[in-house]
Amino acid sequence: MPTYKVYVVELSRTVFSEHARFRAANPQFNGVLECLYVGMTSRDPAVRLKQHKTGYRSKKGHNISSALVRKYGTYLRPSLYDAHNVNPMTRAQALKMEENLALDLRRKGYAVWFN
Repeated sequence: MPTYKVYVVELSRTVFSEHARFRAANPQFNGVLECLYVGMTSRDPAVRLKQHKTGYRSKKGHNISSALVRKYGTYLRPSLYDAHNVNPMTRAQALKMEENLALDLRRKGYAVWFN
C-alpha cells in the first residue's frame, strides 16, 4: 500500500490578480505573505511539482496536474510541510492533512489553494 505526503508550492503573486476563484477563496489575504498551493502525493514532492509543471497525464490519459501550479507554480516550500510528513500517511489521512495544513496557512495570512 502506498504512503502519502503533503507538499506546498509557492505560486506567483499574479495568481491573485488573474484568477477570480483563487481570489474569492482567500478574502483574508492582505498581500504580505505568499500565494501557495497545498497538495498531497504518493511520490516525492519534487517529482510531483515537475508533473504539475509539465501537464503530466496518467497512463489512462487523464490530466492529473493542477492548472494553477502549471501556470503560476514557482518552487516547493519544504519549511511549510516537512514537519507534517514525519509519519507515513494513508490516502485518507493525507487528504485530511492537506485540508488542515491549507486552512492553517490561510489563518496565518497566506493565500492558499487546495483541492
